[in-house]
Amino acid sequence: MSTAVAPTVRICLADDHTLMRDGLKEVLCTAPGFAVVGEASTSSEAVSLAARLRPDVLLLDVEMPGPHASEAIRQIADVAPETCVLVLTMHDDPDMVHEMLQAGAAGYLLKSILREELIAVVRSVTSRRTSSVVLVVSRQTAAQLRRQAPRPQKALLTERESALLQLVAEAMSNAQIAKRMFITEATVKRHLTNIYAKLNAVSRVDALRKAGAAGLIGPGRTGRPGDRATVPRSDARTN
Repeated sequence: MSTAVAPTVRICLADDHTLMRDGLKEVLCTAPGFAVVGEASTSSEAVSLAARLRPDVLLLDVEMPGPHASEAIRQIADVAPETCVLVLTMHDDPDMVHEMLQAGAAGYLLKSILREELIAVVRSVTSRRTSSVVLVVSRQTAAQLRRQAPRPQKALLTERESALLQLVAEAMSNAQIAKRMFITEATVKRHLTNIYAKLNAVSRVDALRKAGAAGLIGPGRTGRPGDRATVPRSDARTN
C-alpha cells in the first residue's frame, strides 16, 4: 500500500547578505517538505530566478542592489504569477507595508520573526486555501494600518463577480462554481475573464491575492491557526 507524499515547497531566497541567506536556508531546510532551490543577491537576480525556477515562495529583502523591491515584486508577478513573494525586512514601516502589498506581495515579515513562525507562514501561503495577506509587524504598525485602512472597494466588482470570486477562494473548481451558481462553466470562465481584467490579474491565485488585499472578498474556507490579531485586508502577528 503506497503512502501519499506531500509535494515539496520550492523556495528562493533574495538577500544581499550571504550570512542572512545561509541562516534562512538552515532554518527552512529543517522543515519537512521544504527545499531551497535558488538564491539571489540583487533584485534583478530575484526576478530572473523566479522566471527560470517558478518557485512556490520567494523571500525578498527590501534593500538590495537593483530595482526597488516593489518593482521587483511586480516583475515577478509577470514572469512567475504562481510565486508567492514574502517581503522579509528590518523596516517596521506602515507606508512600506502598504507599498509592498499594493505591489502584490503575499506577506510582509520583520526579520525578528521566530523560525517556527516563518515556517508556518511559508506553509500557509502555499496552501492555496486563503486569499489573506500575512503580516508580522509591531503593534504600533498594526494599529496604524488599521487606522489607515480604506473602505473596501466593493464597486470594483459586481455583486455576481464578488460572489463567484468568493467561491474561487473556497477552492471550488469551475464545475463546482457553475453548479452552485446555477450557470454554465462557459459563463464561469467569462466572469473570471472579466474579473482578471478588472483586477489586472493573470491567474486565479493572482486575482485572489489582489482581491483580498483590496478587501473585495473575505478569507477562504480554511483560516490559519495561531493568528493573533487582524488588520483589515490581512492576517497580522505583532511583535
